[in-house]
Amino acid sequence: MKEGSSSGGGAAAGGSDPRQPSTAKPYAPPKLSPQDLPIDYAGFLAVVFGVVGVMLRYKACSWIAIIFCAQSLANMKNFENDLKQLSMAFM
Repeated sequence: MKEGSSSGGGAAAGGSDPRQPSTAKPYAPPKLSPQDLPIDYAGFLAVVFGVVGVMLRYKACSWIAIIFCAQSLANMKNFENDLKQLSMAFM
């Protein structure tokens, strides 16, 4: 009668834990090649706004390009490829 009146414990209250810690494996994210990574829209927009700012002499476009370039730098996933893209955006 005492076990039936316990509230909310379920199997854990009985002392038998169904989980098996020996079979638990840490999560490992799948490896992706640089071609399979999603497109860096911030880097693309930095280049577009940079070109528009230089060609049409719009200061606002140049400032927006700098902001998008900083965002792209902050969100780099593949350091070597993104660094090449970022250096081209600064040029």
